[in-house]
Amino acid sequence: MKKKNFLVQGSILAMAGIICRIIGVIYRVPMTNYLGSEGLAYYSRAYNVYNIALIISSYGMPLAVSKMVAKKVALKEYVNEKRILMCSLIFAITTGLITGLVVFFGADYFATVLFKMPECALPLKVLSPTIFLCAIMGTMRGYFQGNGDMVPTAISQVIEQIINAVISVVATILFINMYKSKSHGAAGGTLGTTLGATAGLIVLLVLFFMTNKSRKSRIVEDDNQNIDKYTDIFKIILATVVPIIISQTVYNINGLLDSAVFSHFNRSENNSVLLGSYDIYITMVSIPIAIATALSNSIVPSIVGERAKGNIAGMKQKIATVIRFNMIIAIPSAVGLIVLAKNILSLLYGDSIDVILSSKILMIGALAVVFYALSTVSTGILQAMDKMKLPIINSILALAIHLIAILIMLKLDFGIYALAIGNVIFAFLVCIFNSYAIRKNSDYKQEVKKTFILPTFCSVIMGIIAFLICNGTCVASGSNILATCISIILAMLVYGLLLIKMGCIEQEDMQRFVKNKKIHKLLIKLHIIDNI
Repeated sequence: MKKKNFLVQGSILAMAGIICRIIGVIYRVPMTNYLGSEGLAYYSRAYNVYNIALIISSYGMPLAVSKMVAKKVALKEYVNEKRILMCSLIFAITTGLITGLVVFFGADYFATVLFKMPECALPLKVLSPTIFLCAIMGTMRGYFQGNGDMVPTAISQVIEQIINAVISVVATILFINMYKSKSHGAAGGTLGTTLGATAGLIVLLVLFFMTNKSRKSRIVEDDNQNIDKYTDIFKIILATVVPIIISQTVYNINGLLDSAVFSHFNRSENNSVLLGSYDIYITMVSIPIAIATALSNSIVPSIVGERAKGNIAGMKQKIATVIRFNMIIAIPSAVGLIVLAKNILSLLYGDSIDVILSSKILMIGALAVVFYALSTVSTGILQAMDKMKLPIINSILALAIHLIAILIMLKLDFGIYALAIGNVIFAFLVCIFNSYAIRKNSDYKQEVKKTFILPTFCSVIMGIIAFLICNGTCVASGSNILATCISIILAMLVYGLLLIKMGCIEQEDMQRFVKNKKIHKLLIKLHIIDNI
């Protein structure tokens, strides 16, 4: 991947992630209106189990496959690249099928024993085929990403989410009206996920066969004599995938454990309603975190390629760039969620949720956006550096400490706020542990001023302006919709201008992203940038 191209490709993937998350927030509004906090809790608990199963079967495949493929592409070993794809598909089909069957037949156990919510068994059963589909889909996405092409992944993600959104809302409404049951309504919501995954996989397969001719020509021209054996490739896949799976399982299992701990130890009769409010918080913070995940996925093959060629300086430069851009996005996102929490939730959900409770949870837990963004990217960096065990160790340590903290807070009657604070603690600890590991194993030290200090300063100014504009407009117009939209737009403009004027975004960065000559001229006339 070219020196500057990885960030552009990562931005494509990040934009797709943002679009998908926004669609996710939008379609959850009518779903929440019909399901209520209780039905949303059934839906979310099913997703907790599904997410862990997805991690075990396929979550590590895009990263693992992209890592292996990128190395072979950098060395121009295209026959070995093809063999990696074939072995990866066999591995994914096997693990996806087995895990899907376990989830389907174990759904009643998970629902009754783990969550004490028998109603979430049905939506979990509906989700189970998706695990098999996503295993194959994850492998295909990893193959494209390993070749430095994020577009197929981006297209398939958006189409998958659109189908998911439409079917989820329609099926939720139909099933609730037909069966008069929140459990069946939640199952309708999960049906959209299964059909969306089917559509996403079809898109990837079509794009794969459309580029089949160019792959064949590369293989014909490959004069490499060192052809990897299939048995050796399977060993490499296992050695690569298993640490990623363990790391991501530990990294993501905290949501499942948090819900289980809360259900067992919180002294309240409306735990399902409280967890529904907490799930809304998770939905909101997941939007900016999606950007970090996309940038992490894009940087792994890029770092692997630089290491394979022995370009350590290039590797460090890309690490610095991706972390800096991550913080430029994550820090203002967290500040925006803190100052506009109540307004945003009122705009999206209206009276269908407890806005006061949900906004307090969001304000308390919004800092998790910053720490998850950094910990996600740093985990990807360590995996790209072949330090596969370190993210596992770091995540396990953080998981244990954060669970102890949650238990203490529940004992002190923090209630649902204990989960939000615990979420921040977990992400913060992983972030600290990973950053130390990167510095120790690569002699790398992150630049501080443009990465952390200036974005934080600009974000605070932005937050103050957004708060004042939102409240002023709301008082003057009486419209929360108008006030929230205006404040968000103006806050983004102010933040962007502050970044440029304070030198946080450099001329080189502008050249990467601003390709349109008319926009260039306009920015120069406004004295926002120099003549570039």
